[in-house]
Amino acid sequence: MDTVSLIAAALGVAWASGINLYAAILMLGLMGSMGAIELPPELEILQNPAVLIAAAFMYCVEFFADKIPGIDTVWDAIHSFIRIPAGAMLAAATLAPISPEAELIGLLLGGTLAAGTHFTKAGSRVVINTSPEPVTNWTASIGEDLMVIAGLWTALNYPVLFIVLLVAFIALVIWLAPKVWRGAKRVFSKITGWFSKTDSADISAAAELDDSTKRTDSG
Repeated sequence: MDTVSLIAAALGVAWASGINLYAAILMLGLMGSMGAIELPPELEILQNPAVLIAAAFMYCVEFFADKIPGIDTVWDAIHSFIRIPAGAMLAAATLAPISPEAELIGLLLGGTLAAGTHFTKAGSRVVINTSPEPVTNWTASIGEDLMVIAGLWTALNYPVLFIVLLVAFIALVIWLAPKVWRGAKRVFSKITGWFSKTDSADISAAAELDDSTKRTDSG
């Protein structure tokens, strides 16, 4: 792979990792093992059958967990500690053949890009989960899976086009981020309000019971 292809591949795998890490690993490993692409030496481990089986299993788990409102938010919260460092390491490994400096840059940029896509996805899901029907959630999840596959395929086959599309995607995320944040903040405020009302009701009920007990004892 030439330098531009390596850069596009590094950015692609980091971008995809923030959305669906297991789909990204599975796709790279399968394409590498079938000879559809030539993986950088540091990523050839993804072609290992054990890695492919593990990635396929976790992708199946995520496929269902990611489509259940509420469960997907918990899943995303847990994966804040998995997708971001994994995206950083995969990007660094992709750029390692260029130079040690490029490997470090890949680590930094990969982690940042994976974090951006991860938190955009997680925040969007919080807002989408306010919808009472499951169709929107399923549509979003399947759309994300297809986007990961299409994005990685573009990065590996049309690196310049992917880089251009990635710049447009980042601009879109920057524009959407405040809106997603405000939506997620409203959702968490409502949830906090529900718990506050429940606590207040419990306190009032306890107080009334205590007053009733005291009046009974006095009587």
